[in-house]
Amino acid sequence: MSDSGSSLYLARHGRTAYNHERRFQGRLPVALDAVGIAQAQTLAREAAAVPFTALFSSPLRRARETADIVAAALGLPVREDERLMETDAGAWTDMPFAEVSERWPEEFRRFAQLDPTFAFPEGESFAAQQQRVAAALVEVSAGALPALVICHGVVIRLALRAFGAQAPPRIENGALVALSLPASGADLR
Repeated sequence: MSDSGSSLYLARHGRTAYNHERRFQGRLPVALDAVGIAQAQTLAREAAAVPFTALFSSPLRRARETADIVAAALGLPVREDERLMETDAGAWTDMPFAEVSERWPEEFRRFAQLDPTFAFPEGESFAAQQQRVAAALVEVSAGALPALVICHGVVIRLALRAFGAQAPPRIENGALVALSLPASGADLR
């Protein structure tokens, strides 16, 4: 965890079998695996060091399971927000990364680089997802703070980019990331 002065934190859900197998899970109701449960427990201990007053979550199963473990440690209710969901991976849902990168190398490169013009075939674009995520986070930040948002790796990367921070190439499962929002609201890029 970094930036102890932040009042908004984002955390990636614990690992799933799909994460381990490097498959597109999109919005499938994939559960945490044993490693993911342990990551969620570690996240809960780390989150307990911050006096969070609100806890939000993507409604997708892997995020909600992580949020429930964290909520038990923090003594907070979980508020679900559909805008925090993972990208709709469309036709790539359930496909291994290796197969997609072999069949559609240029599109996969654009996906991996978080290209703002990328859209999943028959799914959602990163531009649309970034808009909905930024709107949700501006709303969360207007409420009780500090707040913790349990969501997904791409959600975190897009949120960082939306608010002017450098997005790393990957967010590890169970990672806790501080997010600084500009005082004037979203700088949607």
